[in-house]
Amino acid sequence: MKKALSLLLALVLCVGCFAFVSCSGEDDGKVKVGIVQLVEHPALDAATEGFKQAIIDEMGADAVEFDYQNAQNDANTCSTIVNQFVSNKVDLIMANATPALQAAAAATNEIPILGTSVTEYGVALELDDFSGTVGGNISGTSDLAPLDKQAAMITEWVPNAKKVALLYCSKEANSQYQVDVVKAELEKKNITATLYPFTDSNDLAQICTTAADNNDVIYVPTDNTVAENTGIIDNVCAPKKIPVIAGEEGICKGCGVATLSISYYDLGYATGKMAVKILKDGADVSTMPIGYAETQTPKYNKAACDALGITPLEGYVAIE
Repeated sequence: MKKALSLLLALVLCVGCFAFVSCSGEDDGKVKVGIVQLVEHPALDAATEGFKQAIIDEMGADAVEFDYQNAQNDANTCSTIVNQFVSNKVDLIMANATPALQAAAAATNEIPILGTSVTEYGVALELDDFSGTVGGNISGTSDLAPLDKQAAMITEWVPNAKKVALLYCSKEANSQYQVDVVKAELEKKNITATLYPFTDSNDLAQICTTAADNNDVIYVPTDNTVAENTGIIDNVCAPKKIPVIAGEEGICKGCGVATLSISYYDLGYATGKMAVKILKDGADVSTMPIGYAETQTPKYNKAACDALGITPLEGYVAIE
């Protein structure tokens, strides 16, 4: 009787152990990658797709399990998502956009984190001595196109401009960084550049109207809130015949005249290749420098140019 009971107990323990391993997913041999994306937007979507494809190309679709979560443009939701990734003990976190990166950095200093669609890591992570490598458990890629070239675009497209409005969301640290640099570049040319910060979509129309009424041209940086609300800017600026120069192609397509474009898919793909080095080759994320887009393409919005009667500049290609 005792032997039978012992055998039964051993069988129960064995089944329980098997069930635990199966439920935990630790026996499937796959690496777990958590992806937190701030908001649905063509640029960010492309970066995520590029990231996933790079890993699949190098490691195979059966070797990795992606847990993709969208925060619907809410920083608190980013934190909730990342904390769940940490609880689930993912092998790597990809943070798409600055608030996602900030949430990931606050949640863990152990799990490797790769950012993408982040403009300036030193600003985003409040690093006083940032020189190209974050260190710790963080690296990634930047979507920053050269700001001096962006400032030059403003005067190239609107050569008679004397007053430029710099429109951006005050909640986005990287946007503040961009407009500060562009402002300084414009002031070198004796052009009056005025900052027009807005808080969110609720006051964007009002601030944009003030900017359009008092300036010759508007510049908007790579800004997630702007990207989600280009229709508001276009509805204000188009009737007033105020051209908008944009820091990113998706924004330009929605409300701008010209931009210096990068491929977010390629940027995400480069981030994915960094992930492969960590997950497959055992690379140390702390030593990996931030990567940048290798090329930028000058582009213009044909519909906007036609509406404003602007002849596209030589060397620019139309946004498709």
